[in-house]
Amino acid sequence: MRTLGPATLIFDGDCGFCTSAANFVVRRSAVPVVAHAWQLTDVSRFGLTEAQTAERVYFVLGGETFGGHLAFAYLLFIQRNWALKALGWLMTVPPLCWLASIGYALVARFRHRLPGGTPACKLPPAG
Repeated sequence: MRTLGPATLIFDGDCGFCTSAANFVVRRSAVPVVAHAWQLTDVSRFGLTEAQTAERVYFVLGGETFGGHLAFAYLLFIQRNWALKALGWLMTVPPLCWLASIGYALVARFRHRLPGGTPACKLPPAG
């Protein structure tokens, strides 16, 4: 996959689960990925706001920005394992993309209960 500049992952650095997941992806990627906790970087240089990055993960690749489940789909595209690449592609195709979106929302909502999660990972109630 051709990229313009480094691939960049923007995640919640206050969340242990998110930090572990970001480190896992960066170590296994077939292309270089730079991971930034949104709290420690100027996200406006990626065309994002702090409010956006507080709500979901973002992945910037080749000048395009993907959020939520699409960020994970594109992160899977750049992995070495062909099965992960295929899973990433499936996450972009209806009706599976709808399920991936729901799955991402559930993981984001309950990430404080996942391995490595802490009370700091809990999102504030929507409203």
